[in-house]
Amino acid sequence: MTFRYDFAPTPFGDALAVFSDEGIVRLDLSESEDPQVPWLLEGVSRQLQAVPEPDPGAADELAHLLTDYFDGSPVRFDEHLRLDWRLAQGFARRALQVVCGIEWGQTMSYGEVAVLAGHPGAARAVGTACRFTPFSLIVPVHRVVRSDGSPGHYGAHPERKRFLLDLESR
Repeated sequence: MTFRYDFAPTPFGDALAVFSDEGIVRLDLSESEDPQVPWLLEGVSRQLQAVPEPDPGAADELAHLLTDYFDGSPVRFDEHLRLDWRLAQGFARRALQVVCGIEWGQTMSYGEVAVLAGHPGAARAVGTACRFTPFSLIVPVHRVVRSDGSPGHYGAHPERKRFLLDLESR
């Protein structure tokens, strides 16, 4: 299996996109001013047990979809991109697949996702799956909110979650 990577621009900075022969494996929003810092690729390489090769242009389709999304079009990334789910297993994968079905501008609570994923009472596990999704933005984990309707966190960036929810509410 070969893995390759490219970068796609977002309002939060460039996102690292990693692809396999089967589809996109990972999309990571940068936590740094420089998205090409080695630690981003090191973490992905550890998970994949392989070192992705640079492939300029590999993220072109994704970049167009992201542009449309951030321009306010209700893009369903999973309808346009093949997702390689190898980095999400078991309940986390089921929960993230449920999250894929949450429509633009809609939200669902962590508990509701847990029920639909087959494990009522596993709201915290849904939160963990959302926190560690291999598909930032592509799987709309920002649409999963607390039971009281408040946004909660989005990794270490609750302001990003608020931005995405506001974008979709227009």
